[in-house]
Amino acid sequence: MALIVLTSANGSPGVTSSALGLAMAWPRPSILVDADPTGSRAIPAGYFRGGQLPSEGSIVDLALAHRQGSLVEELPRLLMRIPNTHIQLLNGPVRHNQARALDSLWEPLAGAFKSLERNGQDVIVDAGRLGLEGSPYKLLAAADLALLVTRSTVPALVGAASWAPTLRDTFTRSGAATSLGALVVGPGMPFTAGEVSKTLQMPTVAALEWDPPSAEVFSVGAQPRRKFENAGLSKSLRAAVQAIQATLSSSRAAIDLAVGERSQP
Repeated sequence: MALIVLTSANGSPGVTSSALGLAMAWPRPSILVDADPTGSRAIPAGYFRGGQLPSEGSIVDLALAHRQGSLVEELPRLLMRIPNTHIQLLNGPVRHNQARALDSLWEPLAGAFKSLERNGQDVIVDAGRLGLEGSPYKLLAAADLALLVTRSTVPALVGAASWAPTLRDTFTRSGAATSLGALVVGPGMPFTAGEVSKTLQMPTVAALEWDPPSAEVFSVGAQPRRKFENAGLSKSLRAAVQAIQATLSSSRAAIDLAVGERSQP
């Protein structure tokens, strides 16, 4: 099981669409988590086009379950299957003022997600924008791989660069520096993935092609166009999944080596 958390520093670089697209392209059953504290519920409003979901449960119910000592038991009951996929969705808060109730949930929730390893499920989290009230930073810090999602424009990189040192410090102090990277949406517009890495001083793990018509399938529930599976975004999502899996394997090997060295007399 891998816990993969996507977040952004500013603007709307496409965290939700990227998270949903990666889950769709993921080769194993996955859990997609809406941990955006704004209450925007971007997946129901966008991908489901505002339709009613089969389940009214949300991540807020998990906060109550945690207080009652039943977090692990309640988690599977709050997951809903996205039709015609291998994805189970955990809905986010309905209103932004529910975010403060989630502060004590993020750290134990990371542990609960990692307990799902026996089920062979990976967890992909849409953590929304950094710095907001109720931001799931502790969940982000516990990730096997945290991805700072950014466009390659100057305004996007200025915002991402303002958060990059904080993120690097968090992961370095925990001995998991290799568990942090960037996901670039629209590389070459105007800066390349390599230039983004240099600016943020973190590796670009993956890049997604700028393909608005395809992205609208995930963001607003548009009907896939002809040859959608061979479109630029679909191809780059499949490549991103492979790159993420390779990074996870390398990161785990590096962390295991560091732990082993520290344990030696």
